[in-house]
Amino acid sequence: MFKIIVNIMSAMIDLHNHSYYSDGVLSPSEVVRLAKNSNCEVFALTDHDTTDGLDEAQKEADNQNINLIHGVEISAMWSNMTIHIVGLKVDKSNPVLQAGLKRHQDFRQLRAEKMARGLGGAGVYNALEKTQALTKGGMVTRTHFAQMLIQEGVCKDMKSVFRRFLTGKKPGGVGGQWAQFDEVISWIHSAGGVAVLAHPLRYRMTNTKIQRMFSHLSNAGLDGVEIVTAHSSDEEITRVSKWADDYNLRYSCGSDYHGWGNQRVQIGRLKDFLNMDKAIWKAW
Repeated sequence: MFKIIVNIMSAMIDLHNHSYYSDGVLSPSEVVRLAKNSNCEVFALTDHDTTDGLDEAQKEADNQNINLIHGVEISAMWSNMTIHIVGLKVDKSNPVLQAGLKRHQDFRQLRAEKMARGLGGAGVYNALEKTQALTKGGMVTRTHFAQMLIQEGVCKDMKSVFRRFLTGKKPGGVGGQWAQFDEVISWIHSAGGVAVLAHPLRYRMTNTKIQRMFSHLSNAGLDGVEIVTAHSSDEEITRVSKWADDYNLRYSCGSDYHGWGNQRVQIGRLKDFLNMDKAIWKAW
């Protein structure tokens, strides 16, 4: 099938999106329909640390005649920092992948309880119950806590939430206990997928440190990197493309759509690659 679509512009392909099985707002079916209405021809559902929404998404993708890529976004540790690695074209039934995701899901539950206790100590009472009321798929994430704090009027936007409450030693800050990056990459490869570094410029790193991360991850088998995200400038696309070329990584693209009203992201509204021959789907 991909021989037919390799010349499609990247704006028609979106390989990073979320449903309410992690921290998105819409059901998998609703996200797929939105992708179809946005003229996406290839679309990936990549919920955080779970593949539970893929069956529903696939049924709707078949109805909508859209090419659904089975994906997952997995948290990972690199140099004592949390990064995100997207797995694309994964076999969701793979036991190695599912064992790893279960490990992360268990930590997410524990983290949510610790975050709620910390927020309670800062005067935000019943934080877990209020946050759980925003979830539909069962997983409680930092994004849910952030949206709860905004809805409660404690903070005005996502930036202030994380600055005041949810990072480091702030009241709701809980350190990550994710698997190391090389282990996460191995889970993805065990499931027959390709491993892509998500939104590389979103991490709080210098350019030098980002390039060191690229080096370490590529040596561990990383296949690609998101060159284009919903907020990429032309300069950023050029810069990340060069780094990807330096470490022989293929190009991916994704809007990181969640659907929250205060996150101005649209599915499929992505700029083009500088070199379409390096697109990750060329290797499929």
